[in-house]
Amino acid sequence: MKRVVVTGMAGITSLGSDWASIEANFRANRSGIRYMTEWERFSELNTRLAGPIDAYAVPSHWTRKQLRSMGRVSRFAVGAAEMALADAGLLGDDSIRDGRMGVACGSSTGSTDEIKAFGQMLINSVAEGLNANSYVRMMPHTTAANISIFFGLTGRLIPTSSACTSGSQGIGYAYESIKFGRLPLMLAGGAEELCPTEAMVFDALYATSLKNDAPQSSPRPYDSGRDGLVIGEGGGMLVLEELEHALARGAHIHAEIVGFGSNADGQHATRPEQSTMRRAMELALEDAGLTADAIGYVNGHGTATEQGDIAETLATSSLFGSRMPISSQKSFLGHTLGACGALESWFSIEMMNRDSYIHTLNLDQIDPQCGELDYLRGEFRQMSHEYVMNNNFAFGGVNTSLVFRRWR
Repeated sequence: MKRVVVTGMAGITSLGSDWASIEANFRANRSGIRYMTEWERFSELNTRLAGPIDAYAVPSHWTRKQLRSMGRVSRFAVGAAEMALADAGLLGDDSIRDGRMGVACGSSTGSTDEIKAFGQMLINSVAEGLNANSYVRMMPHTTAANISIFFGLTGRLIPTSSACTSGSQGIGYAYESIKFGRLPLMLAGGAEELCPTEAMVFDALYATSLKNDAPQSSPRPYDSGRDGLVIGEGGGMLVLEELEHALARGAHIHAEIVGFGSNADGQHATRPEQSTMRRAMELALEDAGLTADAIGYVNGHGTATEQGDIAETLATSSLFGSRMPISSQKSFLGHTLGACGALESWFSIEMMNRDSYIHTLNLDQIDPQCGELDYLRGEFRQMSHEYVMNNNFAFGGVNTSLVFRRWR
């Protein structure tokens, strides 16, 4: 068994694309959520809230040829991967192209402009707007494939298109690939581009926030006044590396991944199950060889839906007890779907290394139906912990749990 460490981290969000900017916005209680005037044409869409990345531009050195196969979701993924490789000191290193580095990455779906174009072909019998790269931009594994092609990575490629666990499954499967000695390096994470169809998915389930006149007041994870989730977008990527490989090249180590658990509810596509959520956390602890009391903080999934918040917190409380600190960064960014597991893993490591933990925005009155936990509210909290856990739970009954260890 190999030990696995994180040597590179990066992300693209509505509140910035570097930790200093994102942290400053978190500390200022500044949300990335706004009213979407662009969605007013969709008369049957009730929510008008989202967390878009308004000022995103691809790096100037990317070529037209490279961009052909990349829709917006892949641009987020490749952009985050490039920054993570730079952080790891591996960007431009020819050794990563010799088959020793692979990719595990996903999103809820490919780029929806291309889905629309194929749909128009079926409706109107005219292939307008379609070209040789349309499917590559649309396909479910577009993020992983584009990362591999962009950087010339010829190791294993693991697509993880599993909605809200796409990013965390990417990290977990990459961790296992290195742990079991298959290869020493992996790029892992997830991405999502904002689309009104994604908001409509949750709107049809009566699960979106309707606080359209007060964008900064929503979403409200774990709060008794919550009225649903808000969709966001972005991308997050980690460079995972076998410990001895990292030490041999003198890499800076951000953290060690020591546990990963994943399972399925096996009951309902959209209704979360408390028992299997808890079991995913237990599996991560068992993988890490830890007991529950070793974990100092849980980064919750915290979508601000009633069923999700209640099931998740009851599962967490039943395993860790009321002493466990918990918070959700979706309160600031909205639900970034395929990106959230990777972004929240990045945030978890940053918080752990700085002894400074982000609170849940808009959490004014804890829902009494939620589990009894130590909810972080109002401002950052100073704490020092050796182990933190990041949890994500997705449609289809997919559950993931990751455990990170502080590197000293």
